[in-house]
Amino acid sequence: QVQPAESGGGLVQAGDSLRLSCAASGPAFSSSLMGWFRQVPGKEREFVASIARSGGSTYYADSVRGRFTISRDDAKSMVYLQMNSLEPEDTAVYYCAADPTGTNLPNEYRYWGQGTQVTVSS
Repeated sequence: QVQPAESGGGLVQAGDSLRLSCAASGPAFSSSLMGWFRQVPGKEREFVASIARSGGSTYYADSVRGRFTISRDDAKSMVYLQMNSLEPEDTAVYYCAADPTGTNLPNEYRYWGQGTQVTVSS
């Protein structure tokens, strides 16, 4: 089991940077693939980025590739999302999630945090 808890959201201007943190307690963290998702009211939750256990591989949505970087520190049970060159379209609630199967399939993300709001003004 993994219990993610996000922090670091806020209000920034377009072009700014922000780093989100996810404290992921639980015995399954180190063996889990960890991901970041985001959701805008009225729209479906969308995949942002994920990182395999031990940081072996990373995956990004096309919309954030080159601007966002996902990383993890297994010793601290933390996952990070560094967001650079933020755009108003990045405004959303960002969620940290754990996939204990490591497949990165949407339905395999079984543990979710409560989310943190990111607002990017133009």
